[in-house]
Amino acid sequence: MEFLMDRRKFLAKSSAIAMAAVVAGPFEGAAHAAVQGKPAAGNGYGPLTAVPDLSDGQIRLHLPKGFAYRSFDPVGSNFTEGGTIPGYHDGMGAFRGPRGTVVLVRNHEITWPLGAFGDPEKAYDPMAPGGTSTVTVTGRGEVLHTAPSLTGTLMNCSGGRMPWGSWISCEETINGPDVANDYSGLPNARFAQKHGYLFEVPVTSAVKPRPIRAAGRFTHESAAYDPHTGAVYLTEDNYNFASGFYRYIPPRNPQTTGRLLDGGRLQMLAVRGEEGKDLSLGQPQHARYRVAWVDIDDPDPTYTGLPANDAAVNAVGDQGRGKGAALFARLEGCVYHEGVVYFVSTQGGATSEGEKAPSGFGDGRGQVWAYDTVTSELRLVFESPGSMTLDLPDNVTTSPRGTLVVCEDGGGDNYIRGLTRSGCLFDFARLEPVSGDPGAEFAGSTFSPDGGTLFVNVQSAQGRSFAIWGPWQRGGF
Repeated sequence: MEFLMDRRKFLAKSSAIAMAAVVAGPFEGAAHAAVQGKPAAGNGYGPLTAVPDLSDGQIRLHLPKGFAYRSFDPVGSNFTEGGTIPGYHDGMGAFRGPRGTVVLVRNHEITWPLGAFGDPEKAYDPMAPGGTSTVTVTGRGEVLHTAPSLTGTLMNCSGGRMPWGSWISCEETINGPDVANDYSGLPNARFAQKHGYLFEVPVTSAVKPRPIRAAGRFTHESAAYDPHTGAVYLTEDNYNFASGFYRYIPPRNPQTTGRLLDGGRLQMLAVRGEEGKDLSLGQPQHARYRVAWVDIDDPDPTYTGLPANDAAVNAVGDQGRGKGAALFARLEGCVYHEGVVYFVSTQGGATSEGEKAPSGFGDGRGQVWAYDTVTSELRLVFESPGSMTLDLPDNVTTSPRGTLVVCEDGGGDNYIRGLTRSGCLFDFARLEPVSGDPGAEFAGSTFSPDGGTLFVNVQSAQGRSFAIWGPWQRGGF
């Protein structure tokens, strides 16, 4: 019997949260500002200026006055006990370590069949180069220990921090030896295992890779756990096609078992009374929708005869859409906070006047959505009126004050931006362009458990991680 808390008990325990959501709700100002196309300004930290990296004096970030940073674990540097740190640092979670340290579990989004990093005997698939590394650092980014923790997985994009002491790492692909090659043309036949799953990584040790197959085989992006219901909410970034918002209901409460068990139930969000609602489009003022959930009957399809990659990448989502599930444009980051799951639609919304629509599914510059797990209501938090305001939001987390921390994935300058509960959007950091890699972007933002340090990655062939600290009390974070 799958674990999902009785609704009446949940509502009773969450009455304070529910009342706040019904009466006013967080981000009401943001939703209003978004539909008006005039995001409020304020609650920031002032103008951004070039700040030298304390690791070597190079300029890599532009930050407000009073903030400092140190980068660490660049591509090609060494793990503590040997081996090379891979590139494309992506999603990341921060956990409390011993004696005031922080333990980071960090994804590496690598997709080519080039072989696993770390010990090949411990790899899920010896030809898959993605996975996670685990790093123990001080609050000032000084590395004490770093090691591989999940190896032999593929295109580990983002994931989610779990309160029982684990990171859920998500594979953003369905490649494997049973499907035809994807857009890259690289040989899927070289892989030994199917990909497209969730993997759990305990913070205390390396993991024997074990896919959670019942949570679906699709282009997973992020995961957010709701401690009141036991459900894990999942985003899908299906670049060229419609994406879905899912939840996985495990067979037993993970906070009791200490891990996320396979064998549960996968569901997909639908809008009540509006089958196949296309939420990737520009939204009306104060957009709100009542939600239903439809079951995915076959979350882990078995393929024969090498189906086309495009058919395989849509196999799970098409089951939900066949039952009326809603359509989104490229769902990426998601995070749980006080009874609400916030998630990002990178290309949601209407095409801005005077701007060309981005490639892939979705014509907008980004939306931020909120699903209230108490009232089962979905509402629009923010819809970008243009790339100069917010350009293709990607990873997202919350600050200690509940402000959303949004990483951009746009084509020009990339920022970390804050979106406060009162609707103020502000710039916090700008990435100095990475020489030879115009696609470099922020990813994996996560605050230390004490709230004193913001850790973030730059995803790039020359990627690295950063620790940022300063006078947080002066602004919205």
